[in-house]
Parts: sequence; C-alpha cells; structure tokens
Amino acid sequence: METLILEMVESFKELSYFGIMLALTFEFVPAELVLPLAGYWVYQGEMNLYGAIFAGSIGGVLGPLTLYAIGRYGGRIAILKFGKYFFIKEEHMEKSDRFFEKHGGAVAFIGRFIPGVRTAISIPCGIAKMSVWKFIIYTYVAMLPVTACYVYLGYILGPQWEKAGELFSQYANFLLIPIALFIFWLIVKRRKVNVQS
Repeated sequence: METLILEMVESFKELSYFGIMLALTFEFVPAELVLPLAGYWVYQGEMNLYGAIFAGSIGGVLGPLTLYAIGRYGGRIAILKFGKYFFIKEEHMEKSDRFFEKHGGAVAFIGRFIPGVRTAISIPCGIAKMSVWKFIIYTYVAMLPVTACYVYLGYILGPQWEKAGELFSQYANFLLIPIALFIFWLIVKRRKVNVQS
C-alpha cells in the first residue's frame, strides 16, 4: 500500500508545489510520507524550502477541510457511513467528540497534536458548525510547525528522507507539544481579553 501511495505522490512531483497540496488533500495519503519527500526534493534543488513548507501547510488544511464539510453538511450519519473510506473508525469519532465537548472550538488547533484524535477532529468541528474561517486558521497554525519539521527533516536527511518519520516521532513530544501549548495559551489569553473588553 505504501509503495502504491509513494508512486502516486511521485507522480504529483511534476505539478511542483501544487502537487504537494494535492497529495495532502487526500486524507489516506500520510503527511509523514509526503512532507519528508518534499524535503528531499528541496535537497535535490528542485523546490524551495519555504515554498514546500507553505504548500504542505495549505495541503494540510485542505484534507481536514474535506472532513469538516462532510461533518457540517452530512452529519454524523454520513460519517458513520463513509468514514471507512477516510480510515476513520467509530472509536476515533467518540474520542474526537469527547475532546470537542471538553475544549470547544480551539480543538481544531490542539487536536492536531494528539494521536487518535488528529484525523477525526475536523468532523465534530463541522457537525458543531464551527466558523469555517476559524477552523481554517486554527488548522493552518497547527499544521505549520508540523509541516516545517517534516520538510526540514527530509531536507537535511537527503537520500535517507524515509527516516524522517521515525526521527519525528522520537522528538515530536519535546518539540511540538510545548509549541502547541504555548500557542494554545496565547489563543485562550486573547479570548479572555476580548471577553473582558
């Protein structure tokens, strides 16, 4: 399966940055495969590092936006019926629902950093009819550091880009969770200031 996905992603290379965005639009295509490969293309001099990160971050929003739309316009019944095509199980939905109930709209951001929640979290956001612009902004801000790490790892590893996923999983908690918590704290603080004023 991974070989087939890799061949598909390689075919998107001809589309340059748009190809990266397009590949990440499909939720079944793992970002941990696409983004380090994009970093390798940067290493080869075929792309710009910042361009690849930007394209990857946009693509990282388009995929979740699809699930958001299904949740918003199709509701839970549609998700239970079609979720299997996005590799989403009912248990993922239950975890995401509980997380959304506990933390509200900011889950579109913080949920991206939590295994077992990150993929399906877009769905309760859609079902709850969260503002689509708020959803896009939260998702983009969450995807930016993740994308940057994966692409940069692919770039510095060069021909060994396939090791990026393993390296990322070893250090993600030390790098991304503090970043996520800091940004989440800023969001909450700003919200409190807005409420008081």
